Amino acid sequence: MNLPQRYLITAALPYANGLKHIGHLAGAYLPADIYTRYLRAQKRDVVFVCGSDEHGTAIPIQATKEGTTAQAIIDKYHPIIKQNFAHLGISFDIYHRTSAAIHHETAQEFFTALNDNGHLITKETEQYYDEQAQSFLADRFIKGTCPNCAYDGAYGDQCENCGKSLSPDELINPVSTLSGNAPIKKLTTHWYLPLNKHEDFLRKWIIEEHGNDWRANVVGQCKSWIDGGLQPRAVTRDLDWGVKVPPSKVQGESSLTDGKVLYVWFDAPIGYISATKQWALDNGKDWKPYWESKDTKLVHFIGKDNIVFHCIIFPVMLQLHGNILPENVPANEFMNLEGDKMSTSRNWKLEMDDYINDFIKPENGGSQLADSLRYYLTLIAPETKDSEFTWKGFQDANNNELVSIFGNFINRALVLMHKLCKGKVPPLHTAVMDELDHEAIANIKSTKEKVEKLLEEYKFRDALFEVINLARIGNQYMQKKEPWIVAKRLSADDGLLTLDGSKNRVDQQLIDNCLHICLQLTANLAVLINPFLPFTAKKICYLLKVVDKVLDWENAGSMKLLSVGYSLRSPELLFRKIEDEEIAQQLAKLGEKVEAIKVKKDEPVMEQPTAKIVSVKPVIEFDDFAKIDLKVGTIVAAEKVAKADKLLKLQVDLGFETRTIVSGIAMHFEPSKIIGKQVTVVCNLAPRKMRGIESNGMILMAEDAAGKLHFMNPETAIDNGSGVS
Repeated sequence: MNLPQRYLITAALPYANGLKHIGHLAGAYLPADIYTRYLRAQKRDVVFVCGSDEHGTAIPIQATKEGTTAQAIIDKYHPIIKQNFAHLGISFDIYHRTSAAIHHETAQEFFTALNDNGHLITKETEQYYDEQAQSFLADRFIKGTCPNCAYDGAYGDQCENCGKSLSPDELINPVSTLSGNAPIKKLTTHWYLPLNKHEDFLRKWIIEEHGNDWRANVVGQCKSWIDGGLQPRAVTRDLDWGVKVPPSKVQGESSLTDGKVLYVWFDAPIGYISATKQWALDNGKDWKPYWESKDTKLVHFIGKDNIVFHCIIFPVMLQLHGNILPENVPANEFMNLEGDKMSTSRNWKLEMDDYINDFIKPENGGSQLADSLRYYLTLIAPETKDSEFTWKGFQDANNNELVSIFGNFINRALVLMHKLCKGKVPPLHTAVMDELDHEAIANIKSTKEKVEKLLEEYKFRDALFEVINLARIGNQYMQKKEPWIVAKRLSADDGLLTLDGSKNRVDQQLIDNCLHICLQLTANLAVLINPFLPFTAKKICYLLKVVDKVLDWENAGSMKLLSVGYSLRSPELLFRKIEDEEIAQQLAKLGEKVEAIKVKKDEPVMEQPTAKIVSVKPVIEFDDFAKIDLKVGTIVAAEKVAKADKLLKLQVDLGFETRTIVSGIAMHFEPSKIIGKQVTVVCNLAPRKMRGIESNGMILMAEDAAGKLHFMNPETAIDNGSGVS
């Protein structure tokens, strides 16, 4: 195949408004790093760019929470995020920031070029305005009730409860987060990108040209947007934080730019270009071929919440500006944590910084445990559907695979070499090679081909499986050859040899062949694992006393990576086991974080108007409602479900029987304090297993504006089993 002349790899710019969690790492940065490391090993011209997204309302919102300025927030979090990525082996060529002067200049030039060439339009519209704060309200400064799920804390751009993208006009009973008052509508003028004019281009480019080679989730989401009809998208905002809209050369527009900034979704992806510019300046390169040459392959790594920006909006911008378009946009789904969606607001998350502080220390395993996290996140990567991180799963992957399979094979090979071959790489005696030897060598060569193909297709999880499987094959080969048994036979036969010593020589040759193949397989594992576990690959190179250049991809599949007679270092364990106590500590820590948020919510706060909760679900017929069997029951026993902070296992007396019901109310009620409570139960709900417990029913609860749950129980005690209508 004809390879591109150069590659430009991008990973979504993270907001510098706080620490980033492992869901972010798994979604965009780790897969991008794996792919980039593979390309570098292939000696291809590749640049991997990223940086902090330091504009948008998320920054001043966080500044308000921390009682500081927006500039202080980005100056605080940018270096932490950058260092976190480095500790976990994410090898950006540049990690830039959108507050840099070169970015402001690049974004303004981009806007000016589109505007001066007639690609943008201006519209006067009514937008929400806070009279008390004397400020137009960006989407994130407006809260209200979600029209989709009735959650009363939805933002003007998205509901964090159900994930639906919103506009402020869709919110029910919106309020300003600045003052707590209901905003008014006020006229303002903004620039828009008329996406509706580019539907034909997008449909042809995405559906026809890339419909078969892009991931189905990406194509499906784009098709849904296009089929639904695209609308003009505002590219400016009335804010004082961000890239200032440059004065317009278009007649009559110059005065309209005062007090406006570029909308963050418009300025942020341009950050890829400004980062490339800065990289080029730092390295004496020309940035233009990476964004303008058809010989460049541009690949965006993102999470699914960024698909619309990177597959619809930014490509339109790039096409109009004369830049190249992405060849692929491998978007991952979301990664959940211990049975629930990761949430910064609810503190249900595992931050990269926390993992680094707890594990990546010399006394705890250092960079080895950085690779342990990389391994598990790749193993459960949400490439086609949402996945789940569990601490037990992490422990099992480390102990049962990295320790017991991968590390164990390499350790055994080195131990036996020192014991049976005087610490040197033994020769390969072709005359006594058997079918097992040939099969092992064939597997080494075929694994390279499999891994290469899968990496080119962005199937990182499957590619990693093939590498670990090669180590598994190595263990099986060694177990079948049993060089230690041959050595015992050799030792026992020392005094019974014929005059020419032929039996002695054959037995030693069998040992040599086994360990020669195992050591060459070990060197191949270093090459193949390098994109995934870079710290481990370097450690193997150290043990084998070879330079890092052996990690070049062209060396994979070779049986000549280690010279015969070469002395190797004494074996050292590549990975350590993770103990049950460490996992228990992490689960307890997760629960403490959630409890801290609950305590904070219970603290007195200034009373603000809240949106009235209204029914917004689709209308149903009476017959639909009549199917629901509601009865009164009494909770007779309650206990927490192990390793599930949100779940209680209840025994509910319904009069005619006592049922087990699992309910997600553990964060609101102590088990001992709800025994004897009468509750309303949906009795004819299909059974559902939760944490291995079959739940037969549902307890009805009400949630107030503060997020506190209340039982839907009768005013006075009535017989269990009484119907509710």
